[in-house]
Amino acid sequence: MHNFPEHLADRFRRFRHRHFAPHVDHYEKLAGYGQTPDVMIVSCCDSRVDPESIFTAMPGEMFVMRNVANLVPPYETSGTYHGVSAALEFAVLNLRVKHIVVMGHSSCGGIKACVGGETRQSEAHFISNWMSMLDETRDALTKKDPYKTTPELAAELEREGIKTSLKNLRSFPCVQSLEGSGRLTLHGAFFNIGSGILSALDEQTGEFLPV
Repeated sequence: MHNFPEHLADRFRRFRHRHFAPHVDHYEKLAGYGQTPDVMIVSCCDSRVDPESIFTAMPGEMFVMRNVANLVPPYETSGTYHGVSAALEFAVLNLRVKHIVVMGHSSCGGIKACVGGETRQSEAHFISNWMSMLDETRDALTKKDPYKTTPELAAELEREGIKTSLKNLRSFPCVQSLEGSGRLTLHGAFFNIGSGILSALDEQTGEFLPV
């Protein structure tokens, strides 16, 4: 007898009845012909931020990569495991997506850990190491305004982290090539959980403007 959580089993049964059954032809096509999304979303794994819900996407429409604080590491080939880089490479070279959106959000726990809050750093070796990608960005913000409060710093870093990930995206040769030829466009976006407002980055000005 399995011990799979009953509330998840119940939700799955509702999915089968309310969503899968009415769209069975769509799922059969996905199974038979594969996926052809034109957008990749790099989003946080925060349970309050669901890209498919935010963009009302059907299965097969978006290729989503989720991780702590929606970070993209810079291109490098050392080490062993590169989950984000592998997903990025697959989306760009195999699926040939036309857009990559790095979407951050308000009240991000990973960002709070980076500025010295929430997580117990002595026990969070993986999180602190992962979030060190934003140490330079955080330190630059602190140097610019040393009197900024921790919540103010976190709020600014949530947006600046998106810009850092876009910069890191452009360190990948395949991204450089495709963006340069006009076959790939990069975007930054920020979702405010409390207000439900989505803002897009204007890279010319560095400002996030409501969609």
